[in-house]
Amino acid sequence: MSVPSGARCVIVGGGVIGSSVAYHLSKLWKGAEIILLEAQKVTSGTTWHAAGLVGATRNTASETKLSMVGTQLYTQLLDETGFDPGYKNSGSVNVARTAERMEVFHRTANKAKLFGMEATILTPEEVHTEFLSPKDGECAISINGVVGGIKLPGDGSGSPTDLTMALLAGAKQRGVKVFEGVRVQDFERNADNAVSAVVTEKHGTIEADTVVLCAGQWSRQIGRKAGVNVPLHSAEHFYATTKSLPGFYHGTPVCRDPDAEIYFREWGDGCLFGGFELNAKPWGGDATGGVPEDFEFALLDDDWDHFYPLFENAMERIPQLETAQLKLLNGPESFTPDGHYILGEAPELQKFYVAAGMNSSGIASAGGAGKALAEWIDNGEPTMDLWPVDIRRFGGFSSNPAYLKDRTVETLGLHYTMPYPRKELKSCRNLRQSALFEELDKKGAVWGQKYGWERPNYFAGAGVDTSNTLESMYTFGQPGYLATVAEEVDACRNAVAMFDVTSFCKIAVEGKDACRLLNRLCANNVDVEPGRLVYTGMLNERGGYEADVTVTRESKDRFLIVTATAQTTRDLDWLRRNTKDEQVVVTDVTGGTCVLSVMGPRSRELLQRCTAFPDALSNDAFPFGTSGPLDVGYTNVTAKRVTYVGELGYELYIPTESARVVYKCLHDNGQDLGLRDAGYYAVDALRLEKGYRAWGHELSPDDTPLEAGLGFAVDLRSGKDFIGKDALVRQKEAGPLTKRLFSVTVVDNPDVMLWGGEVILLDGEHVGDLASGTFSPTVNAGVGLGYVKHADAGARGFAKKHQGKWSLQVGSQTVPIDVAVSAPYDSKNTKIHV
Repeated sequence: MSVPSGARCVIVGGGVIGSSVAYHLSKLWKGAEIILLEAQKVTSGTTWHAAGLVGATRNTASETKLSMVGTQLYTQLLDETGFDPGYKNSGSVNVARTAERMEVFHRTANKAKLFGMEATILTPEEVHTEFLSPKDGECAISINGVVGGIKLPGDGSGSPTDLTMALLAGAKQRGVKVFEGVRVQDFERNADNAVSAVVTEKHGTIEADTVVLCAGQWSRQIGRKAGVNVPLHSAEHFYATTKSLPGFYHGTPVCRDPDAEIYFREWGDGCLFGGFELNAKPWGGDATGGVPEDFEFALLDDDWDHFYPLFENAMERIPQLETAQLKLLNGPESFTPDGHYILGEAPELQKFYVAAGMNSSGIASAGGAGKALAEWIDNGEPTMDLWPVDIRRFGGFSSNPAYLKDRTVETLGLHYTMPYPRKELKSCRNLRQSALFEELDKKGAVWGQKYGWERPNYFAGAGVDTSNTLESMYTFGQPGYLATVAEEVDACRNAVAMFDVTSFCKIAVEGKDACRLLNRLCANNVDVEPGRLVYTGMLNERGGYEADVTVTRESKDRFLIVTATAQTTRDLDWLRRNTKDEQVVVTDVTGGTCVLSVMGPRSRELLQRCTAFPDALSNDAFPFGTSGPLDVGYTNVTAKRVTYVGELGYELYIPTESARVVYKCLHDNGQDLGLRDAGYYAVDALRLEKGYRAWGHELSPDDTPLEAGLGFAVDLRSGKDFIGKDALVRQKEAGPLTKRLFSVTVVDNPDVMLWGGEVILLDGEHVGDLASGTFSPTVNAGVGLGYVKHADAGARGFAKKHQGKWSLQVGSQTVPIDVAVSAPYDSKNTKIHV
């Protein structure tokens, strides 16, 4: 069979991910010409030596949903295709050595039940019972040091090669053609910046409407040929297998012992065991981290010195390993900078999709990931919220080989490190800094990182060594920095606080058609007078949020969009790909401006001291939602009357080169007013006290403005058309919503700390979870925002009608809560309009 000269879709890569995409796309595109190219033999890259563990519970809701799709699919493949995928639904039992790990398990069990999965918390004795062999009555493991566990009956393990072949069998039965030994050399693009052809090394050029890159650890170097950034790096990954061991049998549950960084599964009547060490060994065949093209069905050299700490931990859990005959395998796998895999259409090239960087979870994730990407390709946009795995979450800096190599040392171990809330990665820091970094560092800023930016989480005080401050305070309870954050919140609520929010993305949209473009993309009307601000969402066709932004009309033909820090690549891509015939220029201008947010009841007084025209800041002259020039000290800035903390305040947009002089002027004039530097932890507490939403938390592609309680930021009356309008009209006409966002406040228990993810109960039934949570110093209670799914969720008075029946699962405890549409602080907005 010769390679065709054209196809509707060309899939590059014949591992488990490429096979899953082919399988699912062939179901959606019945009879379409779909071809899969494999440079060597199918499964010959990472797939063939994968450990094959399949677990549905993941760190994000999106990934959990996709993993559930996979586990269900794997149980059906034999009947559908006639090819046995080798999947064993043995369940899994994860064990804990610490109370904190048990807290994680309780949270996992709570969320699992919310997704309709079975999960059971176990005592050490019950863990022992789960591993008793019906074959010889032996227990496969020792429970020494075990304080408890969690049983997940839906988990299992599979044969990676057989699973791939079963997926390919299903794809071939629907007409997909698979070609081995076809190496991709280059790609062609058309005038619309869409991929148009795949150029092979020996088989000519294949014209293609769509290309899907699923080349595993080769994806980064192949992506470069298309000008596409696929940020991943290979690392050496180890596991060992044994011959027969007492206690092991066909059906032994998968076991994970994350406190010891190890896992194991049955391997015939023996076991396979490996782990995720905290300091990995990056691997690449050249200086850029590239993988040799001829690395086929190959392994790396054994490294017992590196593996031995994992082996020692494994012997504690499986003592019989000490005398077992072992075979060590060292097979490279690719890992991404944040430990989540990569999915989606490349922002650099249209119709070019990527599914790669599976972080050693390819077998578990392939079924769902392949389905989600196939639906994305067919639909033209995702059919569900895929932000945690969206390729557009990365910035251009993530293509740097040195960055990827050093970050991989850390990200491999993320599988089993304690998933503390607000945990910060330690590698590749100080990549992007505000012009005020040194000034804030001297004042004891405790830094976090987002999209490469260093951002102050809170201020420990001048002269304090902050190098390990955050790490020492990681907890699921109330952290040690809470009192400091409370002081920053108090300054904002009762005096004046200053936040460096430079990292927020700023996008200039200019040109004669700028207004027309933005009014088509924005749900609210941005055709306002110059100097006005408009809060709005940009929606998808389903009415869900693609972006949550503030738009300032600076002049007739120029607008400035301010959006979340991590949204830069995504929002730029959304603007550019949705530009049709409009004549506009879209530019990321984030780095050219330093932004100071001056907030609090005395913020106006402070700025009036710093300007030659204090009357220009009066409420009449400078009302809420306006923007204009302002002299501060020796320079000029742009001031915007807006707030994300629920107080009177102004954002100052300062030329980067003038940032220090403005900062000094504000501090020189603000000491007797109670001016205090504050960080993002305070912002989080302030915005949740006020019920302000955040993209990626309360707002996602699956959430509409009506469900989020933001109908006021949607223009359905003027007659203007915008993407998502039809969906919102239909939702509004359908009657009361069955999903609604509510503010949540813990009742009579000021010791409870919320982090987000806690499950909401109504009369003991699971009805939702918190999108965000924290502790509110202002109301002295845990507060959060969460969606409730209920037949009457959108009915007037629904929350109040059920007061006294609401509770929240916070790890191992259940606490009463108040639920309301309105925020717990200043629900009538009296503070921001003074």
